[in-house]
Amino acid sequence: MFRTRRRIALFTAATAAAALSAAGVVIVATGAQAAAGCRVTYTVSNQWGGGFGASVTVTNLGDPITSWALTWSYSAGQTVTQAWNATVTQSGSQVTARNASYNGNLATNASADFGFNGSWNNSSNPAPTSFAVNGTACTGSVSPTTPGTNPTTPGTSPAPPTTPPPNNPPQTGLVGWGTQNGGTSGGGGAGTTTVTSASALTSALGSTSASVIRVSGTISCSGMLRVRSNKTIIGNSGATISGCGFNINGDRNVIIRNLTFRGWDDDAINVQESATNIWIDHNSFTSGYDGAVDIKRGSDFITVSWNRVFGHDKSMLLGHSDDNASQDRGHLRVTYHHNWFDGSNQRHPRVRFGNPVHVYNNLYSNVGGYGVASTEGAGVLVEGNYFENTDDPYHLGEGDSGPGTLVARNNCFVNSGSGQAGGSVAGIPYSYQLDTACNVKSIVSGGAGAGRISL
Repeated sequence: MFRTRRRIALFTAATAAAALSAAGVVIVATGAQAAAGCRVTYTVSNQWGGGFGASVTVTNLGDPITSWALTWSYSAGQTVTQAWNATVTQSGSQVTARNASYNGNLATNASADFGFNGSWNNSSNPAPTSFAVNGTACTGSVSPTTPGTNPTTPGTSPAPPTTPPPNNPPQTGLVGWGTQNGGTSGGGGAGTTTVTSASALTSALGSTSASVIRVSGTISCSGMLRVRSNKTIIGNSGATISGCGFNINGDRNVIIRNLTFRGWDDDAINVQESATNIWIDHNSFTSGYDGAVDIKRGSDFITVSWNRVFGHDKSMLLGHSDDNASQDRGHLRVTYHHNWFDGSNQRHPRVRFGNPVHVYNNLYSNVGGYGVASTEGAGVLVEGNYFENTDDPYHLGEGDSGPGTLVARNNCFVNSGSGQAGGSVAGIPYSYQLDTACNVKSIVSGGAGAGRISL
């Protein structure tokens, strides 16, 4: 696996034929009849046999716009397979990315980011050489405004920018730490294998090839099944893992979605030994022995989103021991968002060393022990969460573990304690959409857990 970064060099009318530089290229698009222009940064952030991940930043250089459609074409047969923060369609080599409902308004010099996974033919994966925004080709400078026009539709009055509604549709694609370090794409466009037995599941998970594994029905098993790199494991409707768990041990680039774990005899999902770029999304966990999702031993760049934990004690541990600072410090960066801790007891999460750990827009209902604990010098940002019937929403230190730091802001409390915060937390490096805290109960209870995504 390797990383390739490509940018499109800044074009002007005099330099429109300039070659792509080794560091990449940046494009400026301008409108012929309005003050329109943009800069596009296209980055291939992760590439493997048959697949790649890319991120795109669109910066509006002209008059404010209320929607955008970015178009480009591929020259080597690449195909977009999955996108987030934009709606991406493709016809032949032509690709169109349209804004999501929450990122269409771009003031002058404002930017929008989106990402996608794609497939390629293993011989070459060249970056697009030109882009267009709202049908305007890249020509090199911002065009003057023509009276009676707007940046997208000639002959109409310019529409002023509008303020986005306070509650946009929640983000259900990959957000958070899992987007960093090259992103998380799992099996990408690799072939799909459907498994219905423990032996078939064990074999598929342990393969060293990139793959998409679909789980069908209930699979009964025991112990921990090793999951190797570059895997997407996704459950068909009603798919259940009963009695065992998944162990991601030093591997990377794994996605686990839409599964119900129940009655596991160790951990349901264990991420350890410097495993990186993991996305655990829209799963349900109940009635297991130890952790639902435990992350430890130097693992990093992980997003845990839209899961439901119910009827269970120890939910999500981050960092397993006070004595493991040498391996854990500087790592254990995890985003927990839109999870539903439904009558579970503790570790939502319990954090050692990781900084910043981001806990936002989660629903805590009837939590018996505590919500979040920051210990051993960790730094945890707790924001926009909904705490209901939870006496101890968050605190510093836990058991024999010394305190970390915790910043709490914009949370909603219903029949709950006020929590204990203190200190500062490192900055969050990625963009995200924060839902209004007191709306989180309806948002998360209506969307978290297995069976809540389209297959």
